[in-house]
This record gives sequence, C-alpha cells and structure tokens, in this order.
Amino acid sequence: MRLKRTAVTAAMCLWCASPWAQQPGTLTLEEAITRVIARHPDLARSRYSREGARAEVDEAAQRPEFRAGIESENWPGTGSKSGPGEAQVTLSLASVLELGGKRAARVEVAGARLDGLTLKEEARRLDLLAEVARRFLDLLAGQYLVEIAEADLSQREKVVRAASQRVRAGASPDSVRLMAEAAVSRAKLRRNRAQAQTRAVARSLAALWNDRSANFDRAAGDPLVPFAVPSLDALSALLEDNPQLRQFADERRLREARVQLARSASTPDIEWQAGVRRLESTKEWTAVLGVSIPLGTRARAQPRVKAAQAELAALSLEHESEEITLYETLIDAHARVMAARDEADMVRTDLLPRLGQAEQAAERAYRAGALSYLEWAQLQSDTTTARQEQLEAAIEAYRALIEIQRLTGQSFNAAEFTTSTESSP
Repeated sequence: MRLKRTAVTAAMCLWCASPWAQQPGTLTLEEAITRVIARHPDLARSRYSREGARAEVDEAAQRPEFRAGIESENWPGTGSKSGPGEAQVTLSLASVLELGGKRAARVEVAGARLDGLTLKEEARRLDLLAEVARRFLDLLAGQYLVEIAEADLSQREKVVRAASQRVRAGASPDSVRLMAEAAVSRAKLRRNRAQAQTRAVARSLAALWNDRSANFDRAAGDPLVPFAVPSLDALSALLEDNPQLRQFADERRLREARVQLARSASTPDIEWQAGVRRLESTKEWTAVLGVSIPLGTRARAQPRVKAAQAELAALSLEHESEEITLYETLIDAHARVMAARDEADMVRTDLLPRLGQAEQAAERAYRAGALSYLEWAQLQSDTTTARQEQLEAAIEAYRALIEIQRLTGQSFNAAEFTTSTESSP
C-alpha cells in the first residue's frame, strides 16, 4: 500500500475526474487551496511569528551588558569636611561573568521555541486546508441538491401533463390536475431554496481567501464518486505523522533545555566592577576593583530545577494521552466513513435502480388507468428521498475521510488501494 504525503485534501482530486472540471468558470479544489494559501491571514502571519522567534534567539545569545557608573563621596560634607576638598569621585565599569552555561541554555530554549513553530504552522495549515475541503464539499453537495430538485421538478411536471391528458379524456377529476400542479409549485420552492443555499455556501468558501463574491460558476467535482479506504490498522500506524504528536519531539527538546537553564542558575555569576577614583584632597587617582558573588544560589535554584524536571517527566504521559485521544477519534472517523460509504453504495447499486424501474412501471400503469396519481407521486417522492439519502451518506463519508487525512497527515488516492476496503474491527 502506497501513501502520498501531500496536502491533507489532495485525495479529493477524485472529484476532478468529473466532466464539470472541463467546463469554463468552474473552481477546482486545488484552485481553492491555492487561493487560500496565498491569501489567508492565518498562514501569512506565520512569517512574522518566525521573525519574532528569531529575534528571541538573538536576544538570548547576547552577553550581559556593561554598566558605566560615577560615584561621588564626601560631597559636600559639614564642618571641617565641607567643600569639595575632601570629595572622592569614582568612575567605574561593571558587568557580570555568567557561569554554568547560562547563555548557551538560553539560546537552546529560544531555539527550541523557534523549531517548534514549524509543526504549529503545519498543524494550522492542515486545519485550514481541511476547512477548505469541507466547504468545497458543502458546495458540491449544494449543487447536487439543486440537480435533485430540478430532476424532481421535471418529474412533477411530467405528472401534470399526464394528469391533464386524463382530465381531458374524462378519466380523472380536475382535482388530480390541481394536486399535481401544487406538487410542481412545492418542487420549485425546494429548487429555489437549494439554489439560494448553494450561493451562500459558495460565498462562504470564497470568504476563506477574503473574496466577498464567488467569482466562479460552480465547483468542479462529483460527491458521489466511490472511493476505497485503508484499513484501520494501516491508518493507526500513520498517527505519528500527526503534527500534534510530532510536536512532542520539539516539546521534549524545549523542556530539556528548560531543565538545563534551571540547573545553570545554581552556579553563581561573578559580578565585577573596575574603575578609577580621584582624591580631591591630594589630586591623585587610584584604581578600584570589586568582585561580588551571591550566596545560596544552589538552594534558590532547586525549586525551578524540580519544576522543570517535573514538566519533562510529565511529557511522556501527555504524549500517551494525546495518542489515545487521536486513536479514539480515528476509530470513530473510520467507522463513519465505512458505514456511510457502504450506505451510499447500496443506495446507488440496489435502491435507486429498483425505484427507477418501479417509477417507470408506475407511469405506464397510471397512463393506462391502473394506478392512482397518489401512488405514482409517492414513488417519485421515494426516488427523490433516496437520492438525497445517497448524497447525505456520500457527504458524510467524505467528511470522515477529510478527518482521517487531518489526523494522519496523509492523503489517499482511491486508485492506489486495491485491497483497502477492510472495515474496522
């Protein structure tokens, strides 16, 4: 079994085989993804996040600053010590000698944060592309609902014509024709509603790339295209590709760096000061040198070391908990995709053909006077309902497939799986 590691929604390219993709003014999923990647602010702002993280690395690499100072003593005094004659002026330069690898530890922490941004950006990208695929799928579903509504309207109009012929022939009362015309009106309302909802979904999709109008005629694809799915065991082996789990490797490095940074604080730094002092009473200059070492740094650093070690120790449990959560989500998504796909296939291969044959037979029987209008109309309603159920099942299957792709960080092309139709245990 071969898996193509591309964008999370690339498997939806199955739709692009539809004849719709050849018509001008159509929007493919690939084009929608390209527009979102180019214009969505959540992806654009990642560049600034990385710039800020790099600045933090540069800041962490800086050495302790130098401090210049001036100090005056005995100025002014009182009595015999009054006036500038007894003043002492000291000019000094001071800084800190960092020991224990503090600067290297700071750089390691900042570098780990910078590296962790890559997976966070990837996770954000996958979530966004999955949302693109869901809205694109909603648009395809809306378009297909319009087609179902138009087919239903066409069938209802056929009944009106047949009922009118029977009324003129005196074989049916005029109320039958009126009932059929009322059914046509309801079918038009359903079609208009489906068209309005589809336009709203198209605008919602275009909003992802900050477009206030849908500048395309329709989405390219067919939501009823059947597809195969890898087994649950094969998918669970891919969970480590999920960015949420891969982030734990970077998080471990970050927490290890924090432990080292906390440990480095147990080594005291040496504060030094050097300068010259002028004695106004003798007009002479003398050198001044001072060193200061804080006491008790090891004891003060221990709480931070223990806290950092505890966070590091807890990471493996966090990883295990996240893995369990993702696996449970994968089980649910796999079960949903298998059930919904099988339901859509059954409606397509078994239910719809039988209803189609029954409807044709009902039309012949109605024209021959062997069937009532209500029986024929009920069969038409059953056919429309079955097509809607097929669409709902297919959309549910594709939604679950998108979730599986997001969880595993993979994309699956149905043509690549010849033995991948196993159901989950």
